Amino acid sequence: MANEDWRLRIELGGEGAHGLLGQLGLLDTDADELTRGLRNERLAVTRDADTVFVYADSQAQLERARPAIDVELAALGIEPELVKREHWLEAEERWDDEPAGESIEEETADHGYAPWEVRIPCRSHAEAKELALRLEADGYGVVRRWSYVIAGTETREQAEELAKSLHGEVEAGGELVWETRPGNPFAVFGGLGSA
Repeated sequence: MANEDWRLRIELGGEGAHGLLGQLGLLDTDADELTRGLRNERLAVTRDADTVFVYADSQAQLERARPAIDVELAALGIEPELVKREHWLEAEERWDDEPAGESIEEETADHGYAPWEVRIPCRSHAEAKELALRLEADGYGVVRRWSYVIAGTETREQAEELAKSLHGEVEAGGELVWETRPGNPFAVFGGLGSA
C-alpha cells in the first residue's frame, strides 16, 4: 500500500515544544519509551517554532501513536493549544486544513501573463502583422515578432481551439516558459513562446 502522508500538528508554547522534543529524543536528552515507540512505528517528528509535527504513513499509524503522545504531554504538564490530524492532498500539494491556493492559470494571470499561449508561425512578416491585428480585434492579447504571432488565452481549451484553427502550437504561458526553457527567444518579451 502506498504512503498516504498524514501528520499530527501539536501547537505548544515555546517551553512546551522544547520539553516534548526533549522527550522524543530530538534534543540533548535521553530518549524514553515514547521515542522508542515512535521509532518502532517509523514516525518522523519535527519542530517548527512552537509547533511539533509527527508524520505517519497512514491515519491508523498516527492514531496508534496518539495515546503515547497524549500520555507524554500529560506527564510533562503541557496543555497543547491545538492537536490536529492533517492529511496531505497530493493533487493540490497542500495539507487538507490549508486553504486551496490559486490555480496555475490564476497565478499566471495575476502576474500579468496569459496562462496559455498559441505560437503561430506565419509565411511572412506581412501575414504575421495582419494576423496579429485580426486576433487583437477578436480580443486576444497578442505579441508579434517578425513572422511569428503569439496569442494569449485564459484556458488550455481556448488555446487548443485557436491553435487548431490557425495551425499553431499550444504552450503554457507566463514566466513558466522562460524558467523551464532558458533558450527561449521570446523570454525577453515576458516569457512568451518557446525555443
